[in-house]
Amino acid sequence: MTPAHTPHPSSLTCLHGWGLGPDVWDDLRTRLPAWAIRTPALPGYDGGALPAPYRPETLADALARHEPAPGVLLGWSMGGMVALAWAARAPQTVRGLILVASTPVFVQRADWAAGLAPEVVDAFAAELLADPRATLLRFLALTARAGEAARAVTGRLRALLDRHGHPPATTLAAGLELLRTADLRPRLAAVRCPVLLVHGGHDALCPPAAAHWLAERLPQARLALHPHAAHAPFLSHPEWFAATVDAFLTELDAR
Repeated sequence: MTPAHTPHPSSLTCLHGWGLGPDVWDDLRTRLPAWAIRTPALPGYDGGALPAPYRPETLADALARHEPAPGVLLGWSMGGMVALAWAARAPQTVRGLILVASTPVFVQRADWAAGLAPEVVDAFAAELLADPRATLLRFLALTARAGEAARAVTGRLRALLDRHGHPPATTLAAGLELLRTADLRPRLAAVRCPVLLVHGGHDALCPPAAAHWLAERLPQARLALHPHAAHAPFLSHPEWFAATVDAFLTELDAR
Protein backbone atom coordinates (compact mmCIF):
# COMPACT_ATOMS: atom_id res chain seq x y z
CA MET A 1 0.00 0.00 0.00
CA THR A 2 1.25 3.52 -0.79
CA PRO A 3 0.76 6.16 1.94
CA ALA A 4 -1.33 9.11 0.82
CA HIS A 5 0.25 11.62 3.21
CA THR A 6 2.98 11.83 5.81
CA PRO A 7 1.60 10.53 9.13
CA HIS A 8 0.80 13.22 11.68
CA PRO A 9 1.34 12.16 15.30
CA SER A 10 -1.79 13.98 16.49
CA SER A 11 -4.16 12.13 14.15
CA LEU A 12 -6.18 9.14 15.36
CA THR A 13 -8.20 6.85 13.11
CA CYS A 14 -10.72 4.68 15.00
CA LEU A 15 -12.10 1.47 13.47
CA HIS A 16 -15.31 -0.03 14.82
CA GLY A 17 -16.05 -3.72 15.29
CA TRP A 18 -18.51 -6.25 13.92
CA GLY A 19 -22.18 -5.32 13.74
CA LEU A 20 -21.93 -1.66 14.78
CA GLY A 21 -20.79 1.46 12.98
CA PRO A 22 -18.49 4.43 13.56
CA ASP A 23 -20.90 6.07 15.99
CA VAL A 24 -19.55 3.85 18.77
CA TRP A 25 -16.74 6.44 18.97
CA ASP A 26 -18.95 9.49 19.51
CA ASP A 27 -18.25 9.64 23.25
CA LEU A 28 -14.50 9.16 22.79
CA ARG A 29 -14.42 12.05 20.33
CA THR A 30 -15.90 14.38 22.95
CA ARG A 31 -13.43 13.17 25.59
CA LEU A 32 -10.37 13.69 23.39
CA PRO A 33 -10.99 17.09 21.78
CA ALA A 34 -7.29 17.84 21.37
CA TRP A 35 -6.79 15.06 18.84
CA ALA A 36 -7.84 14.94 15.19
CA ILE A 37 -10.09 11.89 15.23
CA ARG A 38 -11.43 10.13 12.13
CA THR A 39 -13.96 7.32 12.30
CA PRO A 40 -14.33 5.67 8.88
CA ALA A 41 -16.83 2.90 8.32
CA LEU A 42 -15.40 -0.51 7.59
CA PRO A 43 -16.07 -1.72 4.03
CA GLY A 44 -19.63 -3.02 3.78
CA TYR A 45 -20.83 -0.70 6.54
CA ASP A 46 -20.77 2.31 4.26
CA GLY A 47 -23.23 1.07 1.64
CA GLY A 48 -20.43 0.11 -0.74
CA ALA A 49 -19.48 -3.23 -2.22
CA LEU A 50 -17.69 -5.82 -0.14
CA PRO A 51 -14.00 -6.37 -0.90
CA ALA A 52 -13.23 -9.89 -2.04
CA PRO A 53 -12.02 -11.81 -0.21
CA TYR A 54 -13.35 -10.22 3.00
CA ARG A 55 -10.26 -10.46 5.20
CA PRO A 56 -8.43 -8.07 7.54
CA GLU A 57 -5.81 -7.46 4.87
CA THR A 58 -8.29 -6.54 2.12
CA LEU A 59 -10.30 -4.33 4.47
CA ALA A 60 -7.09 -2.55 5.46
CA ASP A 61 -6.18 -2.05 1.81
CA ALA A 62 -9.64 -0.67 1.00
CA LEU A 63 -9.47 1.83 3.87
CA ALA A 64 -5.94 2.91 3.02
CA ARG A 65 -7.00 3.84 -0.50
CA HIS A 66 -9.50 6.39 0.80
CA GLU A 67 -7.99 7.56 4.08
CA PRO A 68 -4.91 9.72 4.59
CA ALA A 69 -2.03 8.09 6.41
CA PRO A 70 -3.53 7.69 9.87
CA GLY A 71 -0.66 8.45 12.20
CA VAL A 72 -2.20 6.33 14.96
CA LEU A 73 -4.70 3.53 14.40
CA LEU A 74 -7.21 2.45 17.04
CA GLY A 75 -9.28 -0.67 16.39
CA TRP A 76 -11.90 -2.39 18.48
CA SER A 77 -12.49 -6.16 18.23
CA MET A 78 -12.76 -6.97 14.50
CA GLY A 79 -11.63 -3.41 13.80
CA GLY A 80 -8.53 -4.21 15.83
CA MET A 81 -7.76 -7.11 13.52
CA VAL A 82 -8.04 -4.74 10.55
CA ALA A 83 -5.81 -2.20 12.29
CA LEU A 84 -3.23 -4.89 13.07
CA ALA A 85 -3.22 -6.03 9.44
CA TRP A 86 -2.89 -2.40 8.30
CA ALA A 87 0.10 -1.77 10.58
CA ALA A 88 1.77 -4.94 9.31
CA ARG A 89 1.15 -4.21 5.62
CA ALA A 90 2.03 -0.51 5.66
CA PRO A 91 4.22 0.09 8.71
CA GLN A 92 5.58 3.32 7.25
CA THR A 93 2.14 4.94 7.59
CA VAL A 94 1.39 3.90 11.19
CA ARG A 95 3.05 5.81 14.03
CA GLY A 96 1.21 3.94 16.78
CA LEU A 97 -1.37 1.19 17.21
CA ILE A 98 -4.10 0.86 19.84
CA LEU A 99 -5.84 -2.53 19.94
CA VAL A 100 -9.01 -2.53 22.03
CA ALA A 101 -10.46 -5.89 23.10
CA SER A 102 -8.77 -7.41 20.10
CA THR A 103 -6.87 -10.55 19.17
CA PRO A 104 -4.85 -12.05 16.33
CA VAL A 105 -7.13 -15.12 16.26
CA PHE A 106 -10.78 -14.79 17.23
CA VAL A 107 -11.84 -18.43 17.27
CA GLN A 108 -10.27 -21.32 19.16
CA ARG A 109 -8.21 -23.81 17.19
CA ALA A 110 -5.78 -26.61 17.95
CA ASP A 111 -2.89 -24.22 18.66
CA TRP A 112 -4.93 -21.31 20.04
CA ALA A 113 -7.05 -21.56 23.18
CA ALA A 114 -7.52 -17.83 23.81
CA GLY A 115 -10.56 -17.47 21.57
CA LEU A 116 -14.28 -17.97 21.26
CA ALA A 117 -15.53 -21.53 20.83
CA PRO A 118 -16.14 -22.20 17.10
CA GLU A 119 -19.63 -23.50 17.78
CA VAL A 120 -20.60 -20.07 19.16
CA VAL A 121 -19.59 -18.36 15.92
CA ASP A 122 -21.30 -21.10 13.90
CA ALA A 123 -24.49 -20.50 15.88
CA PHE A 124 -24.30 -16.77 15.18
CA ALA A 125 -23.92 -17.49 11.46
CA ALA A 126 -26.92 -19.85 11.43
CA GLU A 127 -29.12 -17.43 13.40
CA LEU A 128 -28.08 -14.54 11.17
CA LEU A 129 -29.89 -16.07 8.21
CA ALA A 130 -33.19 -16.10 10.09
CA ASP A 131 -33.03 -12.90 12.13
CA PRO A 132 -30.07 -10.48 11.80
CA ARG A 133 -31.37 -8.12 14.50
CA ALA A 134 -31.85 -10.87 17.08
CA THR A 135 -28.35 -12.15 16.30
CA LEU A 136 -26.89 -8.72 16.87
CA LEU A 137 -28.77 -8.29 20.13
CA ARG A 138 -27.35 -11.57 21.38
CA PHE A 139 -23.88 -10.42 20.39
CA LEU A 140 -24.38 -7.11 22.22
CA ALA A 141 -25.35 -9.00 25.36
CA LEU A 142 -22.09 -10.96 25.17
CA THR A 143 -20.17 -7.72 24.66
CA ALA A 144 -21.17 -6.45 28.08
CA ARG A 145 -21.61 -9.73 29.98
CA ALA A 146 -19.80 -10.13 33.31
CA GLY A 147 -18.32 -6.64 33.26
CA GLU A 148 -19.20 -3.61 35.35
CA ALA A 149 -22.06 -1.45 34.10
CA ALA A 150 -23.25 -4.36 31.94
CA ARG A 151 -26.85 -3.17 31.79
CA ALA A 152 -25.85 0.40 30.88
CA VAL A 153 -23.41 -0.79 28.20
CA THR A 154 -25.99 -3.12 26.67
CA GLY A 155 -28.53 -0.31 26.68
CA ARG A 156 -26.09 2.05 24.99
CA LEU A 157 -25.26 -0.49 22.29
CA ARG A 158 -28.92 -1.28 21.70
CA ALA A 159 -29.67 2.42 21.37
CA LEU A 160 -26.99 2.72 18.69
CA LEU A 161 -28.49 -0.24 16.86
CA ASP A 162 -32.01 1.19 17.11
CA ARG A 163 -30.86 4.59 15.88
CA HIS A 164 -28.94 3.45 12.83
CA GLY A 165 -30.20 -0.04 12.11
CA HIS A 166 -28.02 -3.02 11.34
CA PRO A 167 -25.67 -3.44 8.38
CA PRO A 168 -26.71 -5.67 5.48
CA ALA A 169 -26.88 -9.36 6.34
CA THR A 170 -24.25 -10.05 3.68
CA THR A 171 -21.82 -7.73 5.46
CA LEU A 172 -22.54 -9.34 8.82
CA ALA A 173 -22.08 -12.83 7.37
CA ALA A 174 -18.80 -11.84 5.73
CA GLY A 175 -17.58 -10.44 9.04
CA LEU A 176 -18.42 -13.63 10.90
CA GLU A 177 -16.50 -15.63 8.32
CA LEU A 178 -13.55 -13.27 8.77
CA LEU A 179 -13.68 -13.78 12.53
CA ARG A 180 -13.95 -17.54 12.08
CA THR A 181 -10.96 -17.89 9.75
CA ALA A 182 -8.50 -15.01 10.25
CA ASP A 183 -5.10 -15.70 11.80
CA LEU A 184 -2.82 -12.67 12.04
CA ARG A 185 -0.08 -14.29 14.11
CA PRO A 186 2.28 -14.55 11.11
CA ARG A 187 1.92 -10.78 10.54
CA LEU A 188 3.17 -9.65 13.93
CA ALA A 189 6.83 -9.47 13.01
CA ALA A 190 6.05 -6.70 10.50
CA VAL A 191 4.50 -4.40 13.14
CA ARG A 192 7.22 -1.87 13.97
CA CYS A 193 5.37 0.84 15.92
CA PRO A 194 4.54 1.21 19.62
CA VAL A 195 1.37 -0.69 20.53
CA LEU A 196 -1.12 -0.09 23.33
CA LEU A 197 -3.30 -3.08 24.18
CA VAL A 198 -6.49 -2.10 26.04
CA HIS A 199 -8.48 -5.01 27.39
CA GLY A 200 -11.09 -5.93 29.95
CA GLY A 201 -10.52 -8.61 32.54
CA HIS A 202 -14.05 -9.96 31.99
CA ASP A 203 -14.04 -9.99 28.19
CA ALA A 204 -16.23 -12.92 27.14
CA LEU A 205 -15.56 -12.54 23.40
CA CYS A 206 -11.79 -11.97 23.31
CA PRO A 207 -10.27 -13.53 26.44
CA PRO A 208 -7.61 -11.46 28.21
CA ALA A 209 -5.11 -14.23 27.46
CA ALA A 210 -5.08 -13.00 23.85
CA ALA A 211 -3.92 -9.55 24.97
CA HIS A 212 -1.25 -11.05 27.22
CA TRP A 213 -0.04 -13.16 24.29
CA LEU A 214 0.23 -10.08 22.08
CA ALA A 215 1.98 -8.10 24.81
CA GLU A 216 4.68 -10.76 25.04
CA ARG A 217 5.31 -10.91 21.29
CA LEU A 218 4.99 -7.36 20.00
CA PRO A 219 8.35 -5.73 20.81
CA GLN A 220 6.96 -2.28 21.63
CA ALA A 221 3.69 -3.31 23.27
CA ARG A 222 2.22 -2.45 26.65
CA LEU A 223 -0.98 -3.79 28.16
CA ALA A 224 -3.59 -1.68 29.95
CA LEU A 225 -6.00 -4.18 31.53
CA HIS A 226 -9.08 -2.99 33.40
CA PRO A 227 -9.99 -5.81 35.80
CA HIS A 228 -13.72 -5.03 35.80
CA ALA A 229 -14.34 -4.24 32.12
CA ALA A 230 -15.77 -6.58 29.50
CA HIS A 231 -15.56 -6.29 25.69
CA ALA A 232 -16.32 -2.54 25.41
CA PRO A 233 -14.12 -0.74 27.98
CA PHE A 234 -14.62 2.58 26.17
CA LEU A 235 -18.30 2.39 27.16
CA SER A 236 -18.13 0.73 30.57
CA HIS A 237 -15.17 2.80 31.84
CA PRO A 238 -15.01 5.80 29.50
CA GLU A 239 -12.92 8.11 31.71
CA TRP A 240 -10.26 5.45 32.30
CA PHE A 241 -10.26 4.51 28.63
CA ALA A 242 -9.93 8.09 27.39
CA ALA A 243 -7.16 8.86 29.88
CA THR A 244 -5.27 5.71 28.86
CA VAL A 245 -5.51 6.54 25.16
CA ASP A 246 -4.65 10.21 25.76
CA ALA A 247 -1.50 9.29 27.69
CA PHE A 248 -0.36 6.99 24.87
CA LEU A 249 -1.02 9.64 22.20
CA THR A 250 0.71 12.33 24.25
CA GLU A 251 3.79 10.15 24.64
CA LEU A 252 3.88 9.47 20.90
CA ASP A 253 3.42 13.15 20.12
CA ALA A 254 6.38 14.03 22.30
CA ARG A 255 8.77 11.80 20.35
